[in-house]
Amino acid sequence: MTLLDYDREHLWHPYASMTDPAPVRVVTGARGVHLTLDDGGRTREVVDGMSSWWAAVHGYGVPELDAALRSVDFAHVMFGGLTHAPAVRLAERLVALAPAGLERVFLADSGSVSVEVALKMALQAQRGRGRAGRTRVLTVRGGYHGDTFGAMSVCDPDGGMHAMWTGVLAQQVFAPRPPAPGGDVAGWAAAFEALAAAHADEVAAIVVEPVLQGAGGMWVYDPACLRTLRETADRHGFLLVLDEIATGFGRTGELWAADHAGVVPDVMCVGKALGAGYLTLAAVLCTAEVAADVSASESGALMHGPTFMGNALACTVALAGLDLLEARGWRDDVRRIERGLADGLAGLAGLAGVRTLGAVGVVQLDHPVDLVAATDAALAEGVWLRPFRDLVYTMPPYACSDDDVARICAGVRAAVAAG
Repeated sequence: MTLLDYDREHLWHPYASMTDPAPVRVVTGARGVHLTLDDGGRTREVVDGMSSWWAAVHGYGVPELDAALRSVDFAHVMFGGLTHAPAVRLAERLVALAPAGLERVFLADSGSVSVEVALKMALQAQRGRGRAGRTRVLTVRGGYHGDTFGAMSVCDPDGGMHAMWTGVLAQQVFAPRPPAPGGDVAGWAAAFEALAAAHADEVAAIVVEPVLQGAGGMWVYDPACLRTLRETADRHGFLLVLDEIATGFGRTGELWAADHAGVVPDVMCVGKALGAGYLTLAAVLCTAEVAADVSASESGALMHGPTFMGNALACTVALAGLDLLEARGWRDDVRRIERGLADGLAGLAGLAGVRTLGAVGVVQLDHPVDLVAATDAALAEGVWLRPFRDLVYTMPPYACSDDDVARICAGVRAAVAAG
């Protein structure tokens, strides 16, 4: 039985059927920003336009990251009752990079887990403040925060990927999706504030992805909306939780997407690029005030502790990845990629909705994408893409050259034409 045959019979892939799965390709190598595929007996090298779901920002087979993997004295020890230099140094680095005031760090092992931890922080902090009745979360439509149950509850309840769980998930409070840049921010802000006021006694926190919504629809919204969220949270005693898992570490053109508005949250989730595409790693940062409020709750402790929390191997690679981010000049790279995506996708503006922000390029069609046809068309141009719903998009590695970006744009155009 071939690899593909066994895969088809036994392996579940993300958001895939086991009885009628979509085609998959075998990866036989990855180097730089390229994947080597064994595609039905044919070997081909393609540019990874997805950064392996937005994580491999430096690409693959990176010498500095490979060296970091080999440098550790031990791969993992339990974090309960123990600590080690990679975890401490990573916390130190994250605090230095984060918006001022985010000084307490919880190391998680995936983005979804970091959201779960942030939700627990918010609810426990309110309990510590004597507001145990505040058990709901205020968020906006169009959002996506992960696939675990708490995280699913703050994803879009109708248009998102978790609509089938309505009635099972915790019932949160959903405001309209924020407007695009230049849209009616004042009108949206008034509606948001009215909703917040109506639920003020039951809401613990506001949770959103800042400026760019990810898997809920790749929607870019006006940064001024973040200032409304901060003001509303302060007015009603909510915590402001920003999910920077996809947007952090420069993806939108600022180190943190919240920097577009100069907003500092009470709690911030980070992940994806933090592990540099090598190992799964995430973190939750909060203020000293939030940490004190959590500790004042009846448990006296934050009630979470993943087995692989503070994994030494992942922390070591993350530190090397952050070194690379600074050494390679991420800001210049992202600006260069943004220009290339804007130029390369401009010709599609008359056919579909096109939006670019930092190292993100999105084409929204007026119909669901034919995943198989669009994927095949992009591969024919030497590009790996993973469209979904009505979207063909790219979030390429920062290490892409101008030629790589031009090829990715050709792949997007081909996928749009075929899909």
